[in-house]
Amino acid sequence: MVLPIAFGWRHLLFANWPVDADLIDAHLPDALSVQTYDGTGWLSVVPLTNVHVRPRGLPRAAGVTLPELNLRTYATCEGEPGTYFFSLDAQGVASVVGARLLHHLPYFYARIDHRVDDGRVRFRSRRLHPGARPAHYAASYRPDGDPFEADPGSLAEFLTERRRLYTQGYDGAVRYTDVEHDRWTLYPASVSTKQNTLFEGDGFDHPDTEPVYYYTPGTDVVTSRNKRWTPTG
Repeated sequence: MVLPIAFGWRHLLFANWPVDADLIDAHLPDALSVQTYDGTGWLSVVPLTNVHVRPRGLPRAAGVTLPELNLRTYATCEGEPGTYFFSLDAQGVASVVGARLLHHLPYFYARIDHRVDDGRVRFRSRRLHPGARPAHYAASYRPDGDPFEADPGSLAEFLTERRRLYTQGYDGAVRYTDVEHDRWTLYPASVSTKQNTLFEGDGFDHPDTEPVYYYTPGTDVVTSRNKRWTPTG
């Protein structure tokens, strides 16, 4: 049985595009439904670094650092809201293989550079996973404004305050992991994107809508075991 995981998320950018819900729904497992905000679905590109990644209960010093770039959407399963990942690009072959086999997450090996220079985060990722579609991303970002906590019912809350992750196992079954962390401290973000082929790499056209950006310095996280979802009906 896979142990729960403890880690930290650091220097996250939530880059969010409104997208027609039907386009997203075509890419989801049958058991999941697109969750919309004011009638619109959303796709989000999220670069970050995972720090102190370790089995829950071990000291932080036993953990590893894992830069990551993911493409996600927002979905419900029998009414329970969560995040669904189309891909997670990460540096570290062993970590990618372990996440795929043990946690049923669609991780892809990538070469990633994630650093902070004078308060600005610079992130580059190039997918190198054998047999996968190529996906490149290069952007810099920083907080630009006052910190805030998302108001209940707001778009910022919808896009960031999630406590369940949905995945699809190799047998086609939907699986889920529950996530515990404090509410985000968010900032408006200033973003400069030089390259982004993540949508095309995951089978979508690049959205022609304007993105909404949020930055957060991060938070610490603990997860439940990854579990198979069983229909109640």
